[in-house]
Amino acid sequence: MNDWLEVTVETTDAQMEGLAARLTMNGAEGLVLENETDFRAFLEQNRQYWDYVDDALLERMRGVARIKFYVTDDEAGKALMAQALRGIENPVSTAPLKEEDWAYSWQKYYQPMTVGETLYIVPEWERGKPIPEGRTAVYLNPGLTFGTGSHASTQLCLTLLEKSRIPGSALLDLGCGSGILSIAALNLGCSQATGVDIDPKAVDVAYENAALNSIGRDRYAVRAGDVLSDKALVEELAQTGPYDLVLANIVADVIIPLSAQVGRFLSGHGLFICSGIIDTRADEVQAALEKNGLRILERLEKDGWCAFSAM
Repeated sequence: MNDWLEVTVETTDAQMEGLAARLTMNGAEGLVLENETDFRAFLEQNRQYWDYVDDALLERMRGVARIKFYVTDDEAGKALMAQALRGIENPVSTAPLKEEDWAYSWQKYYQPMTVGETLYIVPEWERGKPIPEGRTAVYLNPGLTFGTGSHASTQLCLTLLEKSRIPGSALLDLGCGSGILSIAALNLGCSQATGVDIDPKAVDVAYENAALNSIGRDRYAVRAGDVLSDKALVEELAQTGPYDLVLANIVADVIIPLSAQVGRFLSGHGLFICSGIIDTRADEVQAALEKNGLRILERLEKDGWCAFSAM
């Protein structure tokens, strides 16, 4: 198994394109271009999907303009690096990186965690280890991203979920991501669940995580689409409902318009649980829920985030 060197070449926005071309001509492969301008453009183009970006992340990207590439940490790799950097006078730094770091080192950041009164979120590589008495395990592969249970908004949603009338319920999970909420609900006793996410990649991710929990497609269906704009999807969900539980761990800008149509999906005694709401917008979301005929049953807050259950 090879060790690697991460080679970082500092530059400026204006120089980046030319520098990348020069590195490529010199034989460098797999270039990774990072700069603050593109990062902020990405945030702006996708701003509907979040209300808050961590200040530490913004600070780490401030003023950044760099190109990275990777070579093996041996004589051949160092010769390739020297060739790639020929004629380039920009500041260069290197950092050792073991091959297993790319695939596995992130696993140390994901340990089993307790959520609420009964749930126990377990990375799939921890399977087989004892589950605390009275806890219900939910197995996930965090390497698949889309939500691991560590974020406060997800934990708030899970806490409200386990308090609800779970056994035998049919559930709709809007913005399902990794499937963590629907899978937890099925493990807690829901009979059927449907997940929906705007990202098509979430479909396979959610199904794979469901399989880790011995949940088949006879109990769990996942769809890709935007419930706010896809009329055919809305009709499909309305026809397969009604649902006893509807979950939406998204953002305020989605939950507010969603509150006007969630009633189409809910059964007469159905419960709507929404989270992913930054606390500065919680009152705005509550007002929208109440305006659209939903009665707030509970409001929870944690680490600057808020969640509601309503019916």
